[in-house]
Amino acid sequence: MTDRKDEISTLNSLIATTIDSITGYEDSATNIDNERLRETFRQRANERQKIVEDLRAQVRRLGGEPEESGSFLGKAHQRFEDLKAAVTGRDEKAIINEVERGEDHLKAKFESALNDGGLSPDARAAVQRCYESVRAGHDQISHLKHGMEASS
Repeated sequence: MTDRKDEISTLNSLIATTIDSITGYEDSATNIDNERLRETFRQRANERQKIVEDLRAQVRRLGGEPEESGSFLGKAHQRFEDLKAAVTGRDEKAIINEVERGEDHLKAKFESALNDGGLSPDARAAVQRCYESVRAGHDQISHLKHGMEASS
């Protein structure tokens, strides 16, 4: 039997990291001049919001209180990125690199949650569904980054 407290903690950690992802996408959309990339970032932020809502529903189902904000590390990273953006300008490659780095982190968090065995079958199924969207976003950003590198 899984410990609901640990399960809720795992889900809330995923929620906080996904909120960080939403914030990263929104900031990236604001800081990039390329309209196509801006729209891609906004779409990904919207998809991540759906993930947050799905995970919050799982936390409530387990009797827990869902996370409402991002992580402390995510906030610190965002302030660093704001500073870097002010210094480097609106460099598409730099923005894509940071978005991909965030995607790598988020994907790893979901994979860890799925592989550690601490989720009940219902929560695991929900996390797996969310992970599919996370993986698709990760792959899309990775393709964009590598496409930019190839055209340089």
